[in-house]
Amino acid sequence: MTAENAEILNKINAYAEKTLADIDPQKTPVSYQLETLKPVMEEIAKEKGMSVEDVFILYMDLASEVAVKAEAQFQSEMRDVME
Repeated sequence: MTAENAEILNKINAYAEKTLADIDPQKTPVSYQLETLKPVMEEIAKEKGMSVEDVFILYMDLASEVAVKAEAQFQSEMRDVME
């Protein structure tokens, strides 16, 4: 992940923590969650000369990358504990 991509991910995540802090993501429609994140994605799109759709796709890709790394780290730690 590039430094610029990490900055984008951190900015969206920080915004999400503030604006979506009181919701249950399992019970809240994804459409509502995305609509709530739209202002920060629009801001990033303007800053980076991208479309909002491209920012959204980038965000989803980066979030998936982080999730895969976290899962791999968890699996590695579990293997170490089981040995």
